[in-house]
Amino acid sequence: MKETINILDLLPKELEESIKPMFRVKQIYQWIYQKYANNFLEMSSLPKNLREEMNEKYYFNPLKTIYKEQSKDGSIKYLFELKDGLRIESVLLPMKEEKFNEKGIKIANAKYTICVSSQVGCKSGCSFCLTAKGGLKRNLSAGEIVAQILWIKKDNQIPYERRVNIVYMGMGEPLDNLNNVSKAIKILSHNDGLCISPRRQTISTSGLANQIKKLGEMNLGVLLAISLHAVNDTLRNELMPINKAYNIASIMQAVREFPIDQRKRVMFEYLLIDNINDKIDHAKELVRLLNGIKAKVNLILFNPHEGSFYKRPNLENAIKFQDYISSKGITCTIRESKGLDISAACGQLKERKKERKKNELA
Repeated sequence: MKETINILDLLPKELEESIKPMFRVKQIYQWIYQKYANNFLEMSSLPKNLREEMNEKYYFNPLKTIYKEQSKDGSIKYLFELKDGLRIESVLLPMKEEKFNEKGIKIANAKYTICVSSQVGCKSGCSFCLTAKGGLKRNLSAGEIVAQILWIKKDNQIPYERRVNIVYMGMGEPLDNLNNVSKAIKILSHNDGLCISPRRQTISTSGLANQIKKLGEMNLGVLLAISLHAVNDTLRNELMPINKAYNIASIMQAVREFPIDQRKRVMFEYLLIDNINDKIDHAKELVRLLNGIKAKVNLILFNPHEGSFYKRPNLENAIKFQDYISSKGITCTIRESKGLDISAACGQLKERKKERKKNELA
């Protein structure tokens, strides 16, 4: 049996090499990305013979939902299974609710962020991350990345024209899969696809300095987020072993050279862990590190998971940390924790389902 191709892996110009005339490619992409078609056979504007040909050669369902959980705050965590049986997680995060005026007329749409995975597992080995426990299984293809956004928009009936923000902050290190991630960005931003501007897409990295440089040279227009989490190499080596290959100085140099829209800032994610990195002395050192960088600091309160020896920090300490950073003229926010009542931390849902299956077989 001939192997079929995931059409979500292809840019329109690649499909144009085999589909003629060219306007048919545009129609196909509109059916997939804008009309949320379920299969090729229902693409009624295409000739029947082309629909049948497409159905034999291609597919656009590279994942299926195994499980999903919805939080009280509206966040939805998805556990997806890929064609080879491996599993990944994605999250829909509602950022702002719809607004209506006194007459009941809608005056503002709901706003969403979708957090996607870029790898099955991860090899960075961060001590606080559940995903790191299983190591790296493989990279996701561009189409497997794209499919997460497409499926979540479709499943939640978010219209094509309603733009979403995308953060590459799920399972995996995006810059360790740079070729496929960069292609996914191009596919997602294409006018005939979901048309999600690169300025709405944020790549989060644990600090692969050489890959940050390569990403900058691609000049895709995406936003950059650095998972810093420590202000000196000794502590960062402990929390994030990748720091032994790319220390803080090399990361900061790569960030300073990264091209970014003058209206935007580089985000520095800082996971506050109780009694580890949440003191005012750490905040002072962070300010020194960020000197000269147009930065925004996003403080994240550690979300405990089973087996972790780290603890969630005291909110009062987190606010003091934030206040100090802000007092030095650096934009600093505490990320609103979403999904605390579900398996919200990256890798939790996958591990929970694995444990449940193990118990059922026991």
